[in-house]
Amino acid sequence: MTGTELVNRVADAGAAGWAALLAAPFVGSFLGVVVRRLPDRRPFAWARSRCEWCGTRLRVSDLVPLYSWLAAAGRCRYCAHPLGWFYPGIELAAIAVALAAVAADSGQGIWLDCLLGWWLLALGWIDLRRWLLPDALALPLIIAGLAAAAAFVPDQLTDRALGAALGYLSLRLVGLLYRVLRGREGLGQGDAKLLAASGAWVGVTALPQVVLGAAVTALIAAACLRLGGVPLGAASALPFGPFLALATWLIWLFGPFFT
Repeated sequence: MTGTELVNRVADAGAAGWAALLAAPFVGSFLGVVVRRLPDRRPFAWARSRCEWCGTRLRVSDLVPLYSWLAAAGRCRYCAHPLGWFYPGIELAAIAVALAAVAADSGQGIWLDCLLGWWLLALGWIDLRRWLLPDALALPLIIAGLAAAAAFVPDQLTDRALGAALGYLSLRLVGLLYRVLRGREGLGQGDAKLLAASGAWVGVTALPQVVLGAAVTALIAAACLRLGGVPLGAASALPFGPFLALATWLIWLFGPFFT
């Protein structure tokens, strides 16, 4: 899809598309809080935001997505400590998810696309930062996928349930075999639970494409790191969750790679 076609698609998206695009930066800001706090089991739903360096309680004007960061030149207004690119980065990523949903879908289906995309964004980002896929996000995503199937495509519920079960069991088996053969962990239980969530959303027949897509993108990422001068050896590792999340998202939006 060209830039012009995307602009036309957004223009024709209707109320659901425009609402998703307007909500996206605020959702991204909330996801940033989840990504930072959930792995440490810190409250994120109702706790007031504070500067992580000086502890000053932030005002509403300090929390406007993208604008507040730009207005403060990427620094805390109270202690002038650099804030980094994390929050604008995840806010822009959430907008990109909404744009992809608008490009691929229409009507109320856009909201379901965004729900999955934003959920996977949080999981993948946490795994990238902390090598962790929290049960508090991964397990409800399995339930949400099965609930979506029951509500919107009940004839696919069996396929989705099988996908969830086989997704978990297959990666757990691979992880156990890797540990026996190599004497160290290769795939954690979190990856298996994320593939179970993938199966609950895209079905059992799409699981091979999810794994293939994740493996290919992981290899591309490793090659880019090598080209960028990052040393990688036989004992090097990358978190697999972000690549599983990306492959799941693309297959959900655009269908399996091979049909």
